[in-house]
Amino acid sequence: MKLGDLLIGLENKTTVPPGWLEREVRDIAHDSRKVKPGSLFVAVRGFHSDGHQFISQAIKQGAMAIVAEKQEGPPVPADTLLVIVDDSRRALALLANAFFGHPSRRLTLTGITGTNGKTTTTYLVKAIIEAAGHAAGLIGTIDYRVGDKVYPAPNTTPESLELQRLLSEMVGLGTSHCVMEVSSHALALGRIEGCEFAAAGFTNLTQDHLDFHESMDAYFQAKLRLFTGLSPEAWAIINSDDAYGVEIVRKTRARVITTGFSELANVRPVGTIRHGITGLMFDAASPAGTIPVESSLVGRYNINNILTAIGIGTALGVSAEMIARGIRNMKAVPGRMEKVDEGQPFSVVVDYAHTEDAIVRVLESVREITARRIIVVFGCGGDRDRTKRPAMGAAAIAGSDVVIITSDNPRTEDPLSIIREIEQGLREQGVKTSAEETAKQVVPGKKPYYVIPGRHEAVAVAIGLARPGDVVVLAGKGHENYQIIGETKMRFDDREVAREEIRKRQTIGVG
Repeated sequence: MKLGDLLIGLENKTTVPPGWLEREVRDIAHDSRKVKPGSLFVAVRGFHSDGHQFISQAIKQGAMAIVAEKQEGPPVPADTLLVIVDDSRRALALLANAFFGHPSRRLTLTGITGTNGKTTTTYLVKAIIEAAGHAAGLIGTIDYRVGDKVYPAPNTTPESLELQRLLSEMVGLGTSHCVMEVSSHALALGRIEGCEFAAAGFTNLTQDHLDFHESMDAYFQAKLRLFTGLSPEAWAIINSDDAYGVEIVRKTRARVITTGFSELANVRPVGTIRHGITGLMFDAASPAGTIPVESSLVGRYNINNILTAIGIGTALGVSAEMIARGIRNMKAVPGRMEKVDEGQPFSVVVDYAHTEDAIVRVLESVREITARRIIVVFGCGGDRDRTKRPAMGAAAIAGSDVVIITSDNPRTEDPLSIIREIEQGLREQGVKTSAEETAKQVVPGKKPYYVIPGRHEAVAVAIGLARPGDVVVLAGKGHENYQIIGETKMRFDDREVAREEIRKRQTIGVG
């Protein structure tokens, strides 16, 4: 592609000599190690390194032009063009969009944002689109799906260059739709700049990621960008039960479909809601008519996710019949209220819940389907929002009967320091104990909690404590099959460990 065609969309850039505009750009890179002869290298400031420090390396590897916010290192040679811009990350997004031919214009692109429920809602919407006979790609927390290919997902929403490459690949395969989780990080960092959405959904907003955004208002402002960027022809599907959702309705230019339990919501449950360990059944009123919902998803909080998916399906022109079929076809989402069943007389559920609100929702849903004890295992991620740790501890002890605090992904933090901060939220309702003391230690009005830093041991203790009819909830990691301790990423999957420990218990003849 000609350099001039790429640069035309960049604002406030330095003047480019006319002779350069006809030169061909073979590729774009923001990682100097991936630069090939004829590439355009964009120097982006990252969290752990600054691309400006690698300009010389990119030139050595054959970069024909550099886009950066400043010149750093030795002078750029005469046969390499240097273009200075105000914001190289935004420039990367616009350049990638142009390089791949504006792929979102050739797709029906749907974005879904919110603190909780994004992944489940994207799976529901994808199933609805496919029930209507269309091919749909998916980009989200668990993985990226393009045709029959499944790519690992290092980020919920990929960096702009990778995002546009994925969208272009979908177009090349004849995919007509794409459903994408849009994270607050991606919005704040401009990763979706240039994407043209046909519809966008908002699930909810509760405390998370304040290590990055610093305040709830900044967090909300990042989410809001998705909806203020919609065209008047696009659709905004908003959970109006959420106060932040009401604010989005006021500020978007798009056509709006509201969802929720209010009688004023455009998409809402009507009549009796039946729910249990086998799933959900209810009727939903919608602009497309009444939709009979049968879903294998567990938990009342999933009603909101289903309503959002119905709203999006309606906005995209899918019939009520096909919306109902898509919801029925979507059986499960990895790591979201995922059941681990080895024939044991108690239940084990694995869920990604890693915020206070998500813990509350999961435990409320489990409480509704069991009259016995709830044993919850959870931790908090290191190098992330510290302020939510006591709140998560308080939510866990309030909603369960036994809490086991353990490690999540401690990263470079001391796991015991993280646990001590979580403990601050448990002390009012809980009493610290150990497995040996459980039978003899009884404190009126207090619930037992355990501190077991090793996650494998914590899961094993939870399985060992479970009695017939109890529910063990393994929260926080969900679909993740790894644990990050220090700088090391190692294999760890709650589901695998739970199965292993259940089988051990069965082998020795204990339930």
